[in-house]
Amino acid sequence: MPSANISPAPKLGLLANWQQFGLLVLVNGFVGAMVGTERLLLPLLAVHDFRLTSRVAILSFLVTFGLVKAGANLFAGRCSDRVGRKQVLLAGWFAGLPVPILIYFAPTWSWIVAANVFLGINQGLAWSTTVIMKIDLVGPKRRGLAMGLNEASGYLAVSLSALCAGYLSATYGARMAMLGIGESVAIAGLCISAFFILESRTHAEVEARQHGEIAQSKSFKEILLLTSWRNRTLFSVSFAGMVNNLNDGTAWGLFPLYFASRGLSIQKIGVLVALYPAVWGLGQLGTGALSDRIGRKMLIVGGMVLQGIAIILLTAFTGFAGWVLASVLLGIGTSMVYPTFLAAIGDVAHPSWRASAVGIYRLWRDSGYAIGAILAGVLADAFGTRRAIAAVGGLTMLTGLLVALAMRETLVQQNSSVASLLPAAGERGIRHK
Repeated sequence: MPSANISPAPKLGLLANWQQFGLLVLVNGFVGAMVGTERLLLPLLAVHDFRLTSRVAILSFLVTFGLVKAGANLFAGRCSDRVGRKQVLLAGWFAGLPVPILIYFAPTWSWIVAANVFLGINQGLAWSTTVIMKIDLVGPKRRGLAMGLNEASGYLAVSLSALCAGYLSATYGARMAMLGIGESVAIAGLCISAFFILESRTHAEVEARQHGEIAQSKSFKEILLLTSWRNRTLFSVSFAGMVNNLNDGTAWGLFPLYFASRGLSIQKIGVLVALYPAVWGLGQLGTGALSDRIGRKMLIVGGMVLQGIAIILLTAFTGFAGWVLASVLLGIGTSMVYPTFLAAIGDVAHPSWRASAVGIYRLWRDSGYAIGAILAGVLADAFGTRRAIAAVGGLTMLTGLLVALAMRETLVQQNSSVASLLPAAGERGIRHK
């Protein structure tokens, strides 16, 4: 990229970089809006337009989306460390352009699955890069607040686009609603990213020099093993993130069908589908900053347990008011964990390999969509949608207990060294206490 796209003499901090940070918040809102319309309309399209009856077949688009997004996350993290963040961000937006067009013209369900290949690339590259760039800009202080703002913008946009899609589809049809919303936000996101977003890798290099006394040369294999298994905290965060998106995939694929089977109109289903990410998004404005004060572990454990309770309650209630309450609780629980996961990764990973660690964490986290789609589809076909949803809720609660046993607190004082959070000689794996 031209040197004009690189910030001169970078300073770390939210206030010092508020203009670029604000633009990245806006860009991530567009990333979230890309996926919001699908959360409401694709499961319903599968039944009404394509006449699919098997829950496994209906959720096949989520398997594709999850696997591709997981791989794109890994690619985004590694390439961001090597070639810079902005180029990866632009690639993500180019991948998003054909998604609404493919869905609009789709004659068969295979076109929907193909569209979600491009959507997975878009979400993996663009969302991962906005996360990495915000971590770069703010430095070690207020990291939780930064991630709360990032995730809030994305999931409030998910909620808003889902709500708009519900009302527009009643007038113009589901496909036209998805085309209008999706193509508009893809073009807007691409233009802002191309002309206004600056490269942030130099900010990470500034922070890395602040930890220059620590030997941090690591191969990708070392970072992969460290993030996935050897460091018990990074393992805990990665596993909990995977289960979180497993239940979110269930919410995406099965909740609209579950509510429709109870006789709700598409407008009311749209309200419920939008309410969960709306509470999730708004809650992160507080929970990200809260994690900077009270630590990461308490919020992650409590959030996973609350999510599990909320999902089980959703299957226990039988009316709209009860489903509203369960959706609100699910949103609160998810808001407690989502920015906190990323802040914990940023706490532990050294700036020289942090983007790769974020990519690996997001690889595991978003593989939860594929795992959840398969698990929820098989359980729903075998035992019914209600029991499948309840089983996912139980798994989510158990994961919270695992994190309570395995994770170490990652929030450190301003003058503490990141080295204290890396695995010591006797703590290379989860099996070692």
